[in-house]
Amino acid sequence: MNAPRQPPDHQVKLLLQTQCVLGEAPLYEPATSTLHFVDIVKQQVLHFNTLTSDLSIDQLDEPVACLALRKEGKGLAVGAKRGFAILEPGPPARLEYLCQPLPEHQVPHTRFNDGACDKKGRFLAGTLYHRQDPKFPGALYSFDPKTNETKVLDDEAITDSNGLGWSVDGKTLYFTNSHLNHIYAYDYDLDTGMVANRRIFIDAIAQGLQEGTFCDGLCIDSEGGIWSARWGGGCIARFRGSDGTLDFVVSIPGALNVTACSFGGLQNDLLYVTTAHCAPFAGAGDPALQEQYPNSGDLFVVDFHGRFRGGEWRFAFGG
Repeated sequence: MNAPRQPPDHQVKLLLQTQCVLGEAPLYEPATSTLHFVDIVKQQVLHFNTLTSDLSIDQLDEPVACLALRKEGKGLAVGAKRGFAILEPGPPARLEYLCQPLPEHQVPHTRFNDGACDKKGRFLAGTLYHRQDPKFPGALYSFDPKTNETKVLDDEAITDSNGLGWSVDGKTLYFTNSHLNHIYAYDYDLDTGMVANRRIFIDAIAQGLQEGTFCDGLCIDSEGGIWSARWGGGCIARFRGSDGTLDFVVSIPGALNVTACSFGGLQNDLLYVTTAHCAPFAGAGDPALQEQYPNSGDLFVVDFHGRFRGGEWRFAFGG
């Protein structure tokens, strides 16, 4: 296929040298101009004031992988290792679990990963699959704080669950199956919170993206475009919301493992980007790559000078 066109005029800036082991889940809070994000491996939630550059860190006893704003400025809800929780501010900060749906036999082997809330405040998040014995797939869960009901929406051939969000009209749920390099689309029923008609909306490798790199976190702009971070690819790919075709690729210099992205800023036109270290897990990765990509683990921002703005693709938690 032809190479994707170059993105519109833009500027990529190294914003903060966090050196996260596994930076993820950027979430901009307009009321406070704060960018919240996590380091899953260090078990931290970080809060960066984008106006003053002040950084505060909540140290926890277990990993948090995704974040959602609560209504009326009440703080953050999170997807943590065992399920869905409220982040209670400290010091010391702590998690107050609302729901722990993981089967007991899976708890030692997996955790929740990426997630987001729908328009009715349900929290959807997926888990990571376990490759060794005992083998079990990842799964996509939904938790409704109004009813305390938990549902498994999909557990068919799910690898590492990753970025998810809703189309502009709210009728389609996008969900990333990382190791297959697929982003699925489902019909989404907002009244019931159920999904149907899973299909492959984006096949990243079939569209020419590099083998050995993977779809990670995503966000959606006001035009419906899907921005998908590329683990191992040093970039973010934008796909058209109309048909899922690759539009262009934005390189993140100095970083290899690009993990997630989200729009924010005073005009909602800055794309914040998290990254991960090149050897984020014990016994895995290549430490020498960190010398080649020294900003892997740092926080970036991409300024498109107003050309793109964030869409309404995730919402506040309902509890």
